[in-house]
Order: sequence, then structure tokens, then C-alpha cells
Amino acid sequence: MKTRTVAFLITAALAVYFVLLGGRAVVLLGTGDPVGIGLGVGVLVLPLIGAWIAWTNLRFGFTTERMARQLDAEGGLLDTSGLPRRPSGRVDREAADEWFEQRRADVEARPGDWRAWFLLAQAYDLAGDRGRARETMRKAIDLFQSPTNRV
Repeated sequence: MKTRTVAFLITAALAVYFVLLGGRAVVLLGTGDPVGIGLGVGVLVLPLIGAWIAWTNLRFGFTTERMARQLDAEGGLLDTSGLPRRPSGRVDREAADEWFEQRRADVEARPGDWRAWFLLAQAYDLAGDRGRARETMRKAIDLFQSPTNRV
């Protein structure tokens, strides 16, 4: 099953959950009791926060996918399948570090180019640093969405 399909299924399940939770919030608000109203407000806020989190993550994924398609169409999406791998399937640490250093040098040479940041995020991901990969991809997205920074 494709990642996109799984994301939509999980989002649909969350939407059902949020609707059910919202229904409980309305019941609590309708009690007229101050404690029930307070709980109802609290329970009503949870689906709103959850929906916002789901939307921001879906938007991140859609934008990243669009960037990858554009980079691939330009011939700039680098193939990592030739990098040596461990039996677990992860890229060998030395190869990942070397690949990362090349991508970091690209970013230093072209700091305003979203393509260089995208590839650096990919390098972080290959090295297993998902937090920095996501942070770096956010920088790439900011540059991608800024018309003044398109290279």
C-alpha cells in the first residue's frame, strides 16, 4: 500500500474520531453544569488541535511530494540506490556521511536554492536523523514557496 493511501486512511479514521469526540463535547456543553461545560469546551478543543496537526502534516507531505516530482523532472533528484547498505537495508554509515558532506557543501554554495536544501534533508534522512531531516525540509519548503528565492 502506498504511503499516500495510508495517510488518507489514517486521516479518515481521525476525522471520524474527531466527529465522535465533537459529539461528546456538544453533549457535555448541553448539560448546563459548569463542570460539564468546562469539560465540553476542553473536549471540543482536542479535535480542533488534532485537525490542525493532521492538516499541517498532510500539507508538509503534499508539498514535499510536489518538490520531489519537480526535482525529478529537472533531473536533479539524486539516486541513492547505489550506496552501500547494511544487512538491515540502512545506508552504510561512512557512505551516508560522505553523501551528507557533499549535500552540505551544495547548501553552503547555494544557500537560497530549495533544491540543495531538499537534498540535504534527504541526506539527513539517509543518516537516520529524522528530526534534522524534517527541519531541513521545512527550510526547503519555505524557499520553494517563496517566489523571490526560486532558482
